[in-house]
Amino acid sequence: MNIAFKLREQAELRPKKKAVLFPKKRSSVDKKYEYKYESLTFEELEDLSNLYGFILQKEGITKNTKVLLFLRPSLDFTALTFALFKIGAIPVLIDPGMGKKNLMHSISQVKPEALIAVQEVHFIKQFFSDSFKSCKIFINSGNLQLPQTKTLNKLKEKWVDAFLKSPFFKIEKSQPEDKAAILFTSGGTGIPKGVVYTHKIFSSQLSMLQEMFKLSHDEVDLPGFPLFSLFTIGIGMTSCIPDMNPSKPSQCDPEKLVQNILDNKATFVAGSPAIWERVVDYCLDNNKTLPSIKYLVMFGAPVSTVLHEKFEKVLSNGTTYTPYGATESLPLCQFSGKEILQQTASLSKRGKGTCVGLPVKGISLKIIPITEKEIPLLNQTTILPPYEIGEIIVSGDVVTAEYYQMKEQTKKAKIIDEKGHLWHRMGDVGYLDQGGKLWFCGRKTHRVQVDLAQKGIKKKTELYSIPCEAVFNEHPEVKRTALIQTKEKGLDTASIVIERTDKKRLRGSKKHLFEKEILLIAKRFEHTSSIKKIYYHKSFPVDVRHNIKIDRIKLREVSSKKAFI
Repeated sequence: MNIAFKLREQAELRPKKKAVLFPKKRSSVDKKYEYKYESLTFEELEDLSNLYGFILQKEGITKNTKVLLFLRPSLDFTALTFALFKIGAIPVLIDPGMGKKNLMHSISQVKPEALIAVQEVHFIKQFFSDSFKSCKIFINSGNLQLPQTKTLNKLKEKWVDAFLKSPFFKIEKSQPEDKAAILFTSGGTGIPKGVVYTHKIFSSQLSMLQEMFKLSHDEVDLPGFPLFSLFTIGIGMTSCIPDMNPSKPSQCDPEKLVQNILDNKATFVAGSPAIWERVVDYCLDNNKTLPSIKYLVMFGAPVSTVLHEKFEKVLSNGTTYTPYGATESLPLCQFSGKEILQQTASLSKRGKGTCVGLPVKGISLKIIPITEKEIPLLNQTTILPPYEIGEIIVSGDVVTAEYYQMKEQTKKAKIIDEKGHLWHRMGDVGYLDQGGKLWFCGRKTHRVQVDLAQKGIKKKTELYSIPCEAVFNEHPEVKRTALIQTKEKGLDTASIVIERTDKKRLRGSKKHLFEKEILLIAKRFEHTSSIKKIYYHKSFPVDVRHNIKIDRIKLREVSSKKAFI
């Protein structure tokens, strides 16, 4: 069941095929990027990961050792990750962009025993020694010799002869429920949590992705999220690492990515919508198409109809896809851009939510009443009928069972049914339509309470972010909006924060006219009719991982201070 056997299998089937490419040398000639690509074949990747596995074992990293990985995308990142799987160690992956406080808290909480990282991290750790006190083994991917730290190149020189004389390198046998990795959530709506992945979950995800997109070894992958390449390599695909910083997708250079795609004839590309917004605008501005792409997969936040429409002009032989899921469970649902534009886009624009499609094969999905209470057993709640908005819960082989060393958070997020099957509470709200498609309506923490007075009787109702924001987003001068909780005269109210396309601060008659138009939109729909207050923001705060999810809680905190931020 060890996921590393997938690499060994591909190395035996297609040893000379390129497994992974890295754009190493880049020059700018007349503003055109030219690349030379370093590469490893499947045979070379298998051999290098065997060598690294041998070295790590000799240095004291063995089965169940928790290894904190802070490496940039590279050939070594891929080889070292497979090496850790092969020896049964547990790679720990934490988003470095989550902020110093959350980052150090996550490291302290998971208590890694080894650190494999770029030299900057080894330098920084000296100033935060308490967070790293559980680490006993330190390996630097760079060449700088630091105290108590060994460099990867020196370790290769030390152990390569012994490795070559050693017998065939064995992959550690793993049970399906053995821990394979700990992947931290970004902490966008709470504290970051370490999600425990097992070898069974990784194997199930690989199978699901292969079936969802009918992927074969003939495809070429360009992963905007580095870990994604481990799946495609396991299928036998070539993975081309893009020239970008994956922790800052909204800052990628689209010209570089387009060149990577064209150079390698990439057929399967994936990542945050923040990446693909920049890529499609670059293509349209420069009259470029991407004929090799069959599947352009976007995840991390709801994708606007406009983005799907733009890609219709750029993807001459493919379409967009928006699978639904989370770190704790993915993939769950699947829907293509063509289906969205033909079937559901007009409803989304009118505030019906974002349709994310039918659950994929092997996934069960239900809607239950929204509550903050724990639900130990499924029979302690109610299953809601179609079209009734509630909390989304899911079950299946890709659903994770626990947060590492966080019993209380695990109890709040998991439910057991009468057959003993595990269900995960997504923390999202939505509804199922009559055909079984899921309509996403936002995060549970982003819903807004409103006090309404009808005939002297006070009544409380709830508004949901995605349906409300969608109707305002149709205004041509609006880039995006955010629904936030506000108070007025002691009553709970809902307000809308607007990021204008031109970033301008309107004054006088222009402001009056614009706000009149916005409030007319609010009155047009029953679910937005109670929204009376408008705030502005030049550039919305977003999540650290995908750089696209609006941080509505932060907007709510600052809205009370000033109307234009």
